[in-house]
Amino acid sequence: MLTEFHDALKDPAAYGKRLKEEGGRKVVGYFCSYTPEEIIYAAGAHPFRLFGAGDGIHLADAHFQSYCCSLVRGALEGALAGRFDFLDGVVFPHTCDSIQRLSDVWRMNVRGHFHLDVVLPVKLNTDSAKAYMTDVLEKFRNDLERKLGTSITEDGLKKAARTFNDIRGSLKRLYELKSENPGIVSGADLYAVVKASMIMDRDRVVRLLPGVVRELEKRRGTGEGEEGKRLVLAGGICNHPDVYRVIEEAGGVVVWDDLCTGSRYFEEVTEGGGSPVADLAGHYLARPVCPAKHSGLYARAERLVEIVKEKRAAGVVFLFLKFCDPHSFDYPYLKKALDEAGIPSMVLEVEDRLPSEGQLTTRFETFVHMI
Repeated sequence: MLTEFHDALKDPAAYGKRLKEEGGRKVVGYFCSYTPEEIIYAAGAHPFRLFGAGDGIHLADAHFQSYCCSLVRGALEGALAGRFDFLDGVVFPHTCDSIQRLSDVWRMNVRGHFHLDVVLPVKLNTDSAKAYMTDVLEKFRNDLERKLGTSITEDGLKKAARTFNDIRGSLKRLYELKSENPGIVSGADLYAVVKASMIMDRDRVVRLLPGVVRELEKRRGTGEGEEGKRLVLAGGICNHPDVYRVIEEAGGVVVWDDLCTGSRYFEEVTEGGGSPVADLAGHYLARPVCPAKHSGLYARAERLVEIVKEKRAAGVVFLFLKFCDPHSFDYPYLKKALDEAGIPSMVLEVEDRLPSEGQLTTRFETFVHMI
């Protein structure tokens, strides 16, 4: 049942091209889980998450310093190499400095599709935040209508909210099942499902996920039990499924995470009751924040400690992209909160490639033994 998710992740660009050719829909690339996918979907287009190009970064080095993170450099590499020529447009949300500079460089050097910036509010816990967020999303709706030559209706937005609510609800249920009984599915499989859900046709995803949930619910009572020390991953995005396998072989098991390609993507659903755009604004205000957003001085640390306690985890593995300043700036205060709560942690910095497997295994084995 998971083959389709894994296949989409093997070559996301090939999947996007095939989807466009077979379905005839316009494809809009985007960065960051704060991008309002629902509005893209309601416009009749396909929202396609861009994760970078992996290894072999050469062309992008003419535009970015080597101390820019591999996500930014890898994404530009893919664009300059023509791997994203199938895109009809690209959306750049206001996040970190590197993504904002990527937007500028992309606009000046990559041709063939439209370019939109979405300047979301940074401080999300003020009285004016919702009005600001609603205004930004309404502007994005209008801009997208012009770029795609279509009309985004209220009914279309409501349907989009329901579709993404169903997807996020299923992903959360998968995580809960994995946390309750880690042996029923590997971390790499769960990783594939979550990331592929940001790439694949959402109408297809919303049909596939309930079947995966039902299959795992059947396995709960089969004796496939917990194996290894329970761990939580924390950081930005994870582009390395092998991390889960190495952790499992070292005697650990990831039972939850605080990642943009994980729980931060699905933790909150869109509540109804107001206009569709205002409801979406409420969703993006309520979802767990990343270091590029602010929602209280201690919100991120309190949430991380709460996750560890709720999921009965024995420790936290911080997984950071090298040169990711926002996460690096947040790390000392997160570690302090974990230390005060008596929760062990370790840091793993990665680039477009993982360190050698032997080195990784030694580090994880040491950490698992220590806890």
